[in-house]
Amino acid sequence: MTETTSQQEYVRTRAAARYLSLSAPHARKAARHRQRPPIFKMGRAVVYAIGDLEAWLAGNRRCSTSDNGKNSGRDE
Repeated sequence: MTETTSQQEYVRTRAAARYLSLSAPHARKAARHRQRPPIFKMGRAVVYAIGDLEAWLAGNRRCSTSDNGKNSGRDE
């Protein structure tokens, strides 16, 4: 399901999981641990803005699997 409101595109949880290349169960588990992009509640439905999904992906970019995302103090 895709909805357009004020030039913003929203997707439901299953579509957001596919967009992020996650399984739906993994996406639900990440939501329980608050390791997910921001959400909007529309009635009982949970929706994600595509822009928020892209920002969340960019914020979780790492150089290696051992990179925890914190600045190690080294200049790049």
